[in-house]
Amino acid sequence: MGPVGTAAVRDPGGAALPRGFWAAVRVWLEKPQVANRRLCGAAVEAEGTVALGEGGEAPLSFAAVGGGQEGRAGAAELGRLWREVRGQLCLPPPLRPWGGPGELRALLRTLLPRGRPPAPPARELVVQDVYNGTVTFLPLEENSEGKCLIKKCNIYQIQLKHIKDEEWSVSVVAPFPEDWFSDGIAYPKLAWLGNELLSKLAKWSVEQKPSEFKSTLSLISVAKYSKVYQDLKEKYKEMVKVWPEVTDPEKFVYEDVAIATYLLTLWEEERKEKGLTKKQSFVDLGCGNGLLVHILNNEGHSGRGIDVRRRKIWDMYGPETHLEESTIVPGDSHLFPDTDWLIGNHSDELTPWIPVIAARSSYSCCYFVLPCCFFDFHGKYSRRQSKKTQYREYLDFIAQVGFVCGFHVEEDCLRIPSTKRVSLIGKNRIYPPTESALIDKQITQFINNRRTCTGITCDRRVGFNHKDHCDGVCEEAGSELPADETETAGTTWMPGFQPREKVEQIRNCASLPREFVDEVVLNVANLLLNATPQKSCSNMQGGNMNSWNQGESLSLKEVAEHLNKETLKRLKSEYGGLQTLLKNNHQVFEVLNGRVHIRDWRKEKPSSKTKPEAKRRLSAEAFKTRLCWFFIHHPDGCSLPSESCPYAHGTEELRQSQIIKKKKHIQ
Repeated sequence: MGPVGTAAVRDPGGAALPRGFWAAVRVWLEKPQVANRRLCGAAVEAEGTVALGEGGEAPLSFAAVGGGQEGRAGAAELGRLWREVRGQLCLPPPLRPWGGPGELRALLRTLLPRGRPPAPPARELVVQDVYNGTVTFLPLEENSEGKCLIKKCNIYQIQLKHIKDEEWSVSVVAPFPEDWFSDGIAYPKLAWLGNELLSKLAKWSVEQKPSEFKSTLSLISVAKYSKVYQDLKEKYKEMVKVWPEVTDPEKFVYEDVAIATYLLTLWEEERKEKGLTKKQSFVDLGCGNGLLVHILNNEGHSGRGIDVRRRKIWDMYGPETHLEESTIVPGDSHLFPDTDWLIGNHSDELTPWIPVIAARSSYSCCYFVLPCCFFDFHGKYSRRQSKKTQYREYLDFIAQVGFVCGFHVEEDCLRIPSTKRVSLIGKNRIYPPTESALIDKQITQFINNRRTCTGITCDRRVGFNHKDHCDGVCEEAGSELPADETETAGTTWMPGFQPREKVEQIRNCASLPREFVDEVVLNVANLLLNATPQKSCSNMQGGNMNSWNQGESLSLKEVAEHLNKETLKRLKSEYGGLQTLLKNNHQVFEVLNGRVHIRDWRKEKPSSKTKPEAKRRLSAEAFKTRLCWFFIHHPDGCSLPSESCPYAHGTEELRQSQIIKKKKHIQ
């Protein structure tokens, strides 16, 4: 009986502890999946404070987490459990007993296992004692009569101790380690608590990195989300195997499953709040592959997706999935008065317009946007705040648009495999219907200000009131405005608005003529090979001592200076330009830290034996299917003998690509 593990923590300057310790504990309480990957989250049902006085008197003050009947039931359950624990449990050593001045904080949470079929959820009563620096975890189990009891074998406590000056320690202790029961999910082995969890808590305790974003899934029930996600993931997993697009199926399928899960959970809670029985309708603007629309339609929500370009996968969904190929230009002809929700999932140039379209469609229309690429009303978004990240600034701009449109804008982080995972939601209005005309004028004024580059910027974050985010636009909207500024210009709200092109342009140098690419590759290679001083590498292949010219390395700027203006102009129109072209030709070049090198294939690391089977098979299928550039163009030939080079030394070695054969077979 003793500590499961102890970690020394140093707090230079004394700025982080003990506050950082409690912040770290909060992460483990609310987001245990960050440390324990076998959990998908935790649902905090209720929490509250209890002041310990002399004789153990404990006045209770509990608060429900979430509203409604469920929240009140959680608070009542927590109160009942606390009374039972205080009356029955005496904390054995090495647990520190509760006591002293100040308050205890009790919390009731449910741990939600990941996987299919999911393991039963585990409930815990957690007691935080700030005065003594302890957090005690009391697992709960039901007896045959349905009464909750403390599962004493799995009690553990996290302790913070101040040693001296800047030295602290964080420990995990368990009173009954010999009886510890590990299910491998909610309760891993004690060694995991003493190593993995403890190291993370120690690290988090002194990290002072306040997040600029809200917590993940902060607006919905994590428990409901987790259940729906597991169901949908199982239901639509076969989509990964038949995905016909060139995009990564695992990323896009599971991302859209997660977004659909979020919306279904959000909409279910909205129906409960507003007493609705009919499922919400929707329109997904810029729906792309249409999978999100397909899932929402299948789950009983009427709606459609609109995109400027039809995708191959649309034909796989069937007639129950409603998708339209159409160009959306913000204006009177693209309003949706009978739609409950507008969705903008990575909707690019339509993103700032979606709150506007929702506001002008009807007073009851709501919106959900997941911003990705940065667009203003009239083109690419231009940064105005150097103190913020570009992403944070753009989110604030889209939030500001929502406030100007009269919405109470809420922000939430989705649990998706993407770096751009912050959503903005306009679910409620902050003005009465009688002020709709005033809001419409306000919107027009705001858009015009953005177009003329004299728009009002807003530094405030989501959560401030409507007047804060309008910054005088309201007052201006109420005054007399020129006719062309108060009207919505007939059918189009922004003359000159550029929607996405129907035919997607490939601008990653892959569509450049082969002759042009070959010429640039040869010119750059000769430039490196003829640069002085030349680098020579000894070639010991076959026992012969040959000198192979590796050339010199030059910066991208130096290489560009030696190319003619027409070549540079052509490359400038491609994403990434010269650097992208050189990286695409990785057989010849290596671009590292902005410098271009001739690739020496003798230095390439051999394939790992643990390489995934699919990648090993792909490498084998591509072997000798392209000519070796060095064999043909390099003055010293290839640095590798024919049997070692993955490329063909002459046409007689060329093999037909198995990948091309497979694609033809599929078609």
